[in-house]
Amino acid sequence: MSWTCELTGKAKLSGNKISHSNIKTRKFSYPNLSKRKWFIEELSRSVSIRLSSAGLKVINARGGLVRAILLEKDANLSDKLIRIKKDLVAKQKLPIAKKKVAAPTPAPEAAV
Repeated sequence: MSWTCELTGKAKLSGNKISHSNIKTRKFSYPNLSKRKWFIEELSRSVSIRLSSAGLKVINARGGLVRAILLEKDANLSDKLIRIKKDLVAKQKLPIAKKKVAAPTPAPEAAV
């Protein structure tokens, strides 16, 4: 399992630890990940996501998981969240497509 936040795309960073004698040793910096389970009411299902603490802050700032997924770029999202985003967009378009347009009323004729 990779060290990547599924919402923000934050991943493991690598670099060199340089000692006083200039010996370079590889070191890694990992994001603060936690596994969370969320229920998505629009799709009526729950989803398990690995989120960083920054990802949790993004969800709180945007007003929920659904808004955070819809507003996030596809490049940052995991494959699982991209599929959920497509399902949400498809689900939201259904009620909008059923709008009825009123028929035009004929203009009254002028009296002579």
